Amino acid sequence: MSIRNLDYLFHPRSVVVIGATDRPHSVGATLMLNLLQGGFKGPIMPVNPKYSRVAGIPAFHDLSALPTVPDLAVVCTPPATVPGLIGQLGRLGTKAAIVLTAGLDAQPEGGSVTMQQAMLEAAKPHLLRILGPNCIGLIVPGLGLNASFAEAAALPGKIAFVSQSGALTTAVLDWAVENSIGFSKFISIGNSADVDFGDVLDYLASDPDTRSILLYIESIKYARKFMSAARAAARNKPVVVVKAGRSAAGAVAAASHTGAMAGSDIVFDAAIRRSGMLRVDTTQDLFSAIETLSRAKPLHGDKLIILTNGGGPGVMAADALSLAGEKLATLSDETRHKLDAVLPSTWSKGNPIDIIGDAPVERYSKALSLVLDDGGSASVLFIHAPTAIVKSEDIARECAPLIAASPRNLLGCWLGGKGVSVARQVFNQAGIPTYQTPEEAVQAFLYLLAYRRNQELLLQAPPSQPTDFSVDTEQVKGIIKNSLENQRSLLNEAEAKSVLAAYGIPVVDTRVASTIEAAATLAQQIGFPVALKILSPDITHKSDVGGVVLNLESVEDVHAAAQHMVAHVSKIRPAAQLTGFTVQAMINRPGAHELILGVADDGTFGPIIMFGHGGVAAQVINDRAVSLPPLNMALAEDLVAGTRVFKLLQGYRDRPTADLPSLYLTLVKLSQLITDIPEIVELDINPLLLDEHGAMALDARIGIAPSALRGSERLAIRPYPKELEESFEQEGINGGIILLRPILPSDAQPYQLFLQTLDLKDARNRFFCSVRQLPQSELARVTQIDYSREMTLVAVIQNESGNEDILGEMRLVIDPDNQQADLGIAISTALQSKGLGSKLLSKAIRYCRERGTARIAGTVLAENSRMLGLARKFDFTLSLPYEGIVDICLDLNSNHYMR
Repeated sequence: MSIRNLDYLFHPRSVVVIGATDRPHSVGATLMLNLLQGGFKGPIMPVNPKYSRVAGIPAFHDLSALPTVPDLAVVCTPPATVPGLIGQLGRLGTKAAIVLTAGLDAQPEGGSVTMQQAMLEAAKPHLLRILGPNCIGLIVPGLGLNASFAEAAALPGKIAFVSQSGALTTAVLDWAVENSIGFSKFISIGNSADVDFGDVLDYLASDPDTRSILLYIESIKYARKFMSAARAAARNKPVVVVKAGRSAAGAVAAASHTGAMAGSDIVFDAAIRRSGMLRVDTTQDLFSAIETLSRAKPLHGDKLIILTNGGGPGVMAADALSLAGEKLATLSDETRHKLDAVLPSTWSKGNPIDIIGDAPVERYSKALSLVLDDGGSASVLFIHAPTAIVKSEDIARECAPLIAASPRNLLGCWLGGKGVSVARQVFNQAGIPTYQTPEEAVQAFLYLLAYRRNQELLLQAPPSQPTDFSVDTEQVKGIIKNSLENQRSLLNEAEAKSVLAAYGIPVVDTRVASTIEAAATLAQQIGFPVALKILSPDITHKSDVGGVVLNLESVEDVHAAAQHMVAHVSKIRPAAQLTGFTVQAMINRPGAHELILGVADDGTFGPIIMFGHGGVAAQVINDRAVSLPPLNMALAEDLVAGTRVFKLLQGYRDRPTADLPSLYLTLVKLSQLITDIPEIVELDINPLLLDEHGAMALDARIGIAPSALRGSERLAIRPYPKELEESFEQEGINGGIILLRPILPSDAQPYQLFLQTLDLKDARNRFFCSVRQLPQSELARVTQIDYSREMTLVAVIQNESGNEDILGEMRLVIDPDNQQADLGIAISTALQSKGLGSKLLSKAIRYCRERGTARIAGTVLAENSRMLGLARKFDFTLSLPYEGIVDICLDLNSNHYMR
């Protein structure tokens, strides 16, 4: 349901407490005390039939006695009473409730559903939103609202904290109060029967009181909803996540390599990266990471320069960086020569830059200035160990202005305690991220690096349809349909390779023989040497049962190998059904790398794509990385780079660099296959041979199952909707074919130029102010959209330079409940009244109808006669002008408008 009525939860004007009591140490008594002491300005109404007063204020015997309809209800009564109370609240008109009660997952005697389900069914007709059950509650310090039974009260601040764990909620709150960390919202979602992480992220993404979001996650229920909300929130503000369950203890065994390898935590990690969020390991890391992200300048490179007055701390920092797989920057000859002129001859002559322990203030400032101004992109780690020669605070006061004036990112590390406390304070007041140890500072740099890389992944918009290769989808559908009709859930090897070949993935020619004689005949036709494999729907890993024989040189060899294979397999797997053999030419590519590519269906996030070191030892080597589809070439490259085998693929000694682009393209084709074919639930290509000549699949396994979904509907991330692209010529507009398509992240600069083609009046009509240039943050929000919840279509035309110019835009922002799409249209001033606006609005209406949106609405200046005329043309209802504004609305549920 998402954000509907969440304002009543997070900004209530009145609160009722059902189950309020004066009984010491009870939830009801603690809750009342917290509410009264928090400073909430609205009415607080305790309800308990046993009391006339609770906590010194009047109490009410039941809900019907309340003097006003409460915005928010807090329920802490026995489980069996909760569904009935929620129904009463809904009928009363209350729109939000916090259910602290635990134990609602039980089914009452004589009942057909659990008490939790009964609670949800009672709330649904009234659109009453529920936080919980089994939660600690909610704290909004800015309102003085402490609707929780936590022991401590949260301080006001700009961080929102959201947790599934009640125990962790109270522990973090206690720690935060001790460390003077404040919050905009402090939310315990408990069992999240209704309001879940997706809903809360949707709300917090546009909450002006929240600058950053911290999440403690144990599990995700609705992956696409979560991913859509997370990606939208991460575009607006930093989101940092800690998730319980990193170990593989909960992994479920699967038949394929991919299924076995793709454990839940590695998939969750991949989801977080694609969402543009940052994952950390501990709850304390949550706060240090968010502090770093809020203070640090943008990274422009992935290397680090260390400047220190002590060799030991510099080495410690360098070790921490190296152990994390990252590298120090190499100083240029020019920088080294300049440092020679200001440092003693005994300086380290490299990175880390050791300026020697006797360094006066002047040496610090000169060395730091040279490093900051060297023209490079590396971040700088400034480390100082206290000495008696110069006061640390003097160094800090001299260096802080230099750091503040530089665009370079710098992290400070002041080693010690009381002797450097003033220096730390100087850096903190200057907004410079500051740490107590080299390892903490390096970890902060790693957070920045990971966050930037994840944000870059967020920019990628893979298409829903192939652009650089052709596919034969119908052939694949035919193969799968035939197999499902014959009650088979596993394609045989030849069928699997035919599926891959239909999507342009190179495969070795493989033929099926039902008998030993047929296998020998096929071997002669193919040409020796050949490989012979057993064919059985019951045997997944053929080499494990002696079901693979290579380099057979003659008909006699094939006969002997087949006979021995049948005897051996029948002995060790007597229940396996043997349907024949596959025969294929031997592929002789010495030095080729054996890789594994796979697809599995994760229980939460749907299809995943796995890449790693392949061959029979794939699971033992355990070198793999996982990504969520859809993929493009950049995302495929990122997936491969996450493995150890990637270093081997780049070449070493006499081994040439492998054809990496062909590998990336193979992964993109695999992504397209599972986007198009929802019946594919499991797939292994093992091995995929890769060398400098390209890639080839030697063996493949594909598991299938019936599906009622379209392929892209099961993906956690919606691909770029290429199917919405439309080309046309528009009378009165010269220059060639106009392409109408969804906006892309790469449209940032063209969109900025488009705004400049609007005169001041048209800019005001579109944005209600004379804006003709957007700040970078707003430009990113406009061009980096989540196609699941908003749609911007741009009309583009190719200019003389071969680049695209934007002629007009149509923007739809759709609420998470799919009830209303808010519309905005702008056409370049010189191209108005030529039919382009009608084209865009017609497309908008068709799009909203297809996705089932209830209505399209917009707010138009009364003086914007062209837009009002366009709205009338398309049968919008127009309100009477009020304070210079006209509201327009088109009801898409009626059959009146069917253009």
